[in-house]
Amino acid sequence: MVTVTDVFAKAREHERLGQLRAAREIDAVPFFRVLEGPTLPVVQMEGKRRIMLGSNNYLGLTGDERVRRAALDAVAKYGTGLTGSRFLNGTIDLHLELERELAEWMCTEAAIVFTTGAQANLGALGTLLGPADTVIADKGDHASILDGCLLSRAKIRAFRHNRLDRLEHALQRAGEDGGGILVVVDGVFSMEGDVAPLPEIADLCGRYGARLMVDEAHALGVLGARGAGCSELLGVEDRVDLRMATFSKSLASCGGVIAGPADVVEFLRIESRPFMFTAAGVPAAVGAALAAVRICRSPEGRELFARALDNARYLHAGLRELGFQVVAPTRLADGAEIVTTVVPVVVGDDWKAAFLWKALYEAGVFVNVALHPAVPPAGALLRCSVMATHDRTTLDEALQTFASVKRAFESEHGPLPTA
Repeated sequence: MVTVTDVFAKAREHERLGQLRAAREIDAVPFFRVLEGPTLPVVQMEGKRRIMLGSNNYLGLTGDERVRRAALDAVAKYGTGLTGSRFLNGTIDLHLELERELAEWMCTEAAIVFTTGAQANLGALGTLLGPADTVIADKGDHASILDGCLLSRAKIRAFRHNRLDRLEHALQRAGEDGGGILVVVDGVFSMEGDVAPLPEIADLCGRYGARLMVDEAHALGVLGARGAGCSELLGVEDRVDLRMATFSKSLASCGGVIAGPADVVEFLRIESRPFMFTAAGVPAAVGAALAAVRICRSPEGRELFARALDNARYLHAGLRELGFQVVAPTRLADGAEIVTTVVPVVVGDDWKAAFLWKALYEAGVFVNVALHPAVPPAGALLRCSVMATHDRTTLDEALQTFASVKRAFESEHGPLPTA
């Protein structure tokens, strides 16, 4: 008789099951908490007022009346859904307007809109790369980038986070693999909040004949004079071959985009399976994203970018003064320092991170928790993020809460990592 392994066994025996059960018993699970209203600087969650420091709503546009109206207008005109893929019956004029404006904003020839940001990465990487190619990825890259690389069946060479010497070594090895070479990095890394050294990466790609793709998910609508992301901020838009971004951060919606050469975008339109075999984004999402793009491209956009970054610097400095270990700002070649809207507090131990999260949550502040494999082993952190619409009174209240929670926490659990 043949012995068959139960494919469900991993769901019932995985290594984190015991931790999850223990955390549930003391109500210390930081995930799947229920929001009871819009994502504003202060929210209602599970029956209580809480300061929101865990949203990617960087410009605060989910509550903007123009964005809300655009979503409602789209529903009124097109209904609640398109019930088909973009490839068939799911393309509307709003998709085409959004693609045109995104390409103009990002200074590329063309753009293609996907239903989600993760599908944009899957659709681009899984289609453009093949088994004969090599893809080189920063170990801090978003999970959807890794998934796209795996889907492509290309040879994957990963390099240590932001280590240019390791990137060059990977490029040297890739030159021996045969096939094409693509380097793909986040512009702003979603957990660490630091910025990729794109000028130096572009130099290395040019030297070794590699193409470069940048994920601008956490940079579009925040960095650069136009808000067009890290590639603009660092002056390498003409040397980045392909750019990806999401709508679920600054653009107050849901979706994703790949922007680049017109022939590459056209190839994705007719060959990318995650694009062709997924229902188009609902009209409300497309309408909201288009309205948000237009706000970003208006003079008001620059004011919003500046306020978001100013709030990030304020929170970062305040947490550091309280003795928390916050990820250091990124220092640019000209000596300027960049603090992005992602402000991580390093805790180290998974359980300490969960307990600290619980104490903050009970005291009225919501942040995100990142555990391995989202971060390196023993690298657990609280991922804080700010919005342009946070005011100083609210941020000061949050910092006061951090201070009081830190004192109580350390008296019971021992010292936290320091700056």
